Amino acid sequence: MSRHPHQGRGAPSGPSQRQLRAGELVRHALVEILREEEISDTDLAGVSVTVTEVRMSPDLRHATIFVEPLGGGHAPEVVAGLNRHAKFLRGRLGRMIDMKFTPDLKFLHDESFNEAARMNRLFDDPRVQQDLRPQEPSDSWKDED
Repeated sequence: MSRHPHQGRGAPSGPSQRQLRAGELVRHALVEILREEEISDTDLAGVSVTVTEVRMSPDLRHATIFVEPLGGGHAPEVVAGLNRHAKFLRGRLGRMIDMKFTPDLKFLHDESFNEAARMNRLFDDPRVQQDLRPQEPSDSWKDED
């Protein structure tokens, strides 16, 4: 019996359980660090940041962190500020998590909130609404006797 059942079938779809667990561990630790630490940066001063997701590389050495500033304003500046302080945050993270390697951190703006708002606007469009309303059954499909 093969030790790797997926061998030869192509890459598995999605992250492994190990990546998901490590991502959640890193996410929880980063939330605590961002809540407790005072980072002296004008782009981060007084800004509350939500860490929405952490995606780990298969070797767990790189973490892509998706963030959303509270209120959604100034996202590019906040993400740039977090990336400027990624080494500092990585150092704090290394003290909080029990992993063989502390991953390199890369922060990105989470666009899913903007995409959800765009989808809501589309659904509110009157042209889309008319397609979503239930249609009255038509008699044209019935056979006439």
